[in-house]
Amino acid sequence: MMSNEGMITSDFKDLKLFNKGKVRDVYEVDRYLLLVATDRISAFDVIMPNPIPGKGAILTKMSAFWFRTMQDIVENHLVSTSPRDYPRECGPYLEDLKGRSMLVKKAEPLPVECVVRGYLSGSGWQDYLQHSTVSGIKLPAGLKESEKLADPLFTPSTKAPAGEHDMAITRKEMDNIIGAERTKKIIALSLAVYARAAKIAEEAGIIIADTKMEFGMIEDRLILIDELLTPDSSRFWPKEDYEAGRPQKSFDKQFLRDYLISIKWNKKPPAPGLPAEIIEKTREKYKEALNRIVP
Repeated sequence: MMSNEGMITSDFKDLKLFNKGKVRDVYEVDRYLLLVATDRISAFDVIMPNPIPGKGAILTKMSAFWFRTMQDIVENHLVSTSPRDYPRECGPYLEDLKGRSMLVKKAEPLPVECVVRGYLSGSGWQDYLQHSTVSGIKLPAGLKESEKLADPLFTPSTKAPAGEHDMAITRKEMDNIIGAERTKKIIALSLAVYARAAKIAEEAGIIIADTKMEFGMIEDRLILIDELLTPDSSRFWPKEDYEAGRPQKSFDKQFLRDYLISIKWNKKPPAPGLPAEIIEKTREKYKEALNRIVP
């Protein structure tokens, strides 16, 4: 459903709905999947009642940029972002698909989330405060909030069903879920993708504090799937304002999370309506991240 305020949900009756995520509506078309990025936004795993206008287009453009930038490191699922390349059954919906969709290869998703942390923030910071570890990895004493880590950490988590929270796991637990060899390969690829992205973003004035990736299998090939290095899946901080020892300003949904914490929402459905000012400022932050990074 489109409105002047953005796309809340897609409604392509002639296409076969494959899955509905927090943000993306996924359709099965021919031998591919069609990912449609709506303007929905979630926080604390709950979808907000208000969309962020233009957010779906921002996520799509940024993911496509990163997939193409990383394709010499690891294969990905992107086929095209141009609706004119899509199968014929998409014809009636080309206008709605323009700018906010990706035609992708079908893959079998692996049941883990692959998180790389270059800085100590979010749940990693909370874990460190309690245990001096992050996902079972021992860290030096005396680190500050938002401090840059000596080396980026790979900290996997479970992939929870919609409405539930991902749970941090150790590397050994990941070995048990998907196998030690596959885990080793994914860690190497994830760290390589993060290292390249962090360098590109830093040159654009953005620190990528952490990011989440997803991998899938096509036959025996390991590929990147879903989205990549967007403000929905990463913490983006303005480099010019960075200072360890405190929370950072951000170009991601942390601004929205901070607002929801400030009004003491219990983080359970239903989510509260968002004021126009919060919607607009969130949109501006996503847009600035795009404009800084993507040429």
